[in-house]
Amino acid sequence: MTISILVDNINSWALPFAKELFEEIKDKHSVFLIHDQKELQGGEVAIFLSCEKLVKKEMLERNKYNLVVHASPLPQGKGFSPLSWQILEGKNDIVITLFDAVEAVDAGLIYDRATINFSGHELIEEMRTALGKKINDLILNFLSIYPNIKGSQSAGQETFYRRRTKDDSELDSGKTISEQFNLFRIVDNERYPAFFRHRGHKYILKIYKAD
Repeated sequence: MTISILVDNINSWALPFAKELFEEIKDKHSVFLIHDQKELQGGEVAIFLSCEKLVKKEMLERNKYNLVVHASPLPQGKGFSPLSWQILEGKNDIVITLFDAVEAVDAGLIYDRATINFSGHELIEEMRTALGKKINDLILNFLSIYPNIKGSQSAGQETFYRRRTKDDSELDSGKTISEQFNLFRIVDNERYPAFFRHRGHKYILKIYKAD
């Protein structure tokens, strides 16, 4: 098969897992790891990992299947940062969905699902590692059964998460650490660290596991 793996942000957390996937399948297929949708090859499968830009219709038409993995039980949790929003909601069992990219947001045929079970102590890097590995597992399974692929339409109530911003990392100085621990879990120490405002000043907090 000819397979394209697209990560359109070279600083993305997903890039190391895209490289692992590339190494895993490069001896079996003709594989291209790219960072611009204009470089998509024509072929059987295109894989979009943590892409920030919408893929144009003419680009989707280059491949028979256009795979995306979303960290929610679609159609629930469409939109942005579904893992982070669900952790904030107090969830630790996160369903991820492998589906076909179409013009409408998170609306294509569903091919597979899996669940990641967190314990409640994991920070964002640990959760991303678990997510990246599970994404690769779903894609590898898809490739292993190709071309015997069956998809299904999503069913149920549709919900949508908005895009998170740096302001969403603000802590409430009147609440305890325990009350806000799930927010600590999902902040990025470099890109959008936790912070609070007190007596006219802004203070930044970074969190690491000691062990």
